[in-house]
Amino acid sequence: MRRQSLVALVLAGVCVLATAPRALARDAPPEAANPALEARMVRITSELRCLVCQNQTIADSNAALAVDLRREARALITQGKSDDEVVAYMTARYGDFVLYRPPLRATTVLLWFGPALLLIGGAGILLVVLRRRSRMAADAFDADDDDDAPENVLPRPSPPTDAARPA
Repeated sequence: MRRQSLVALVLAGVCVLATAPRALARDAPPEAANPALEARMVRITSELRCLVCQNQTIADSNAALAVDLRREARALITQGKSDDEVVAYMTARYGDFVLYRPPLRATTVLLWFGPALLLIGGAGILLVVLRRRSRMAADAFDADDDDDAPENVLPRPSPPTDAARPA
């Protein structure tokens, strides 16, 4: 009898411990009581780069700095600032690097046109090399190894014929 009551007590304790987290759990409070304000905040922060991750937006990142920047953007929006004012505040504080689409300025010209210049430069170098190679004589190139020459290739075995098969 004593053993049964001990088992029942242990089972009751396990049940209490298993259900305690559910009893304490609550729904997460919404970040903003106004869904339109929250949608506007997400729209603005999706245009801003996370300074820690650098390949995610502030809206997508879970980095501590991104959380702080979202909180800051939300505070500016609740103060009545416009979208442009929020973006201007962030760029004044963190520079053009925080923008996914930085404006075309003297300091960002290489950022905008650098990839195209590299592509054009690479194509030009390839063209020069190919032209030089086409003008060279055939004896200027190293001879290939004759691994594929007929005398170096082993003959393929022929399939067995009916006459060669044992009966």
